[in-house]
Amino acid sequence: MNLPTLAPLVSSFTLAITLGLSSNYVSANGDHTASENTTPAATYNAASSGTRNLTLDPVTVKMLLDASNLGRSDIEVGEVSLPISYESTVHPHGVLEIFYVVEGIMGHEVNGKAHTLNPGDVGFVNPGDKVKHSVLSDMPVKAVVIWLPGGEADALVEHAGFTSEKIN
Repeated sequence: MNLPTLAPLVSSFTLAITLGLSSNYVSANGDHTASENTTPAATYNAASSGTRNLTLDPVTVKMLLDASNLGRSDIEVGEVSLPISYESTVHPHGVLEIFYVVEGIMGHEVNGKAHTLNPGDVGFVNPGDKVKHSVLSDMPVKAVVIWLPGGEADALVEHAGFTSEKIN
């Protein structure tokens, strides 16, 4: 695997779980414990086929988990689809972003250092890093992306020009 050592990823992920995911939550039976990272919510359905699609042609992000179905705002999970020959501009990140590649081969350039993510590989970007994503395969890339803390979906709409369409 052509990635940075796994120690920073394990450290970042452990820290995220310790600080974010172990915070208060809305349980499947509707019990709610208040926290600054949570939003009070009614009983939720502990399964989801997505909440909304974010699109900035040709990129799509199917939001799987966000505050609207989790009842908390400290994490978001999306499914990113990148077309063949896609290449983003270099852009900064203000939150931890974790990519898990499901299909295709993804170029993952972080702070000027290129990495290749194959299906089953994980790549990440720490707050303050500058990243560039690209498709290196002759097929589209599908990846699961996790943002800690949440709020990146709204930032994509408000600052990057993505449109948002609710999934019924």
